[in-house]
Amino acid sequence: MTNFSGTVAYMQQVGAPMPPIATLVAIFMEFFVSWAIVLGVFTRPLSVLLAVYTLGTALIGHHYWAMTAMDRFEAEINFCKNISIFGGFFLLYVTGAGKYSLDAKLWLY
Repeated sequence: MTNFSGTVAYMQQVGAPMPPIATLVAIFMEFFVSWAIVLGVFTRPLSVLLAVYTLGTALIGHHYWAMTAMDRFEAEINFCKNISIFGGFFLLYVTGAGKYSLDAKLWLY
């Protein structure tokens, strides 16, 4: 959020489609949607949305299969990290936010 042009340049470097729009999507997902998850607001649908986003970032940003040497190793670790986070979001979808979330207080889920 504080270095928009630098993030757009990074998106261009990793080959993200439409880097300015990809940057806006990243800011929205990683800041606003993640805060909604922390507060427990619409946890189940947003956890699916974040799971799909995390899978997309793994496939676009960590394409280790096209790299060599140390770059491949680092990208493979980050790819596997994103796949683990992907699974965690689906676990959150199954379990829900819990009794102290805003979802529970508002009887949304």
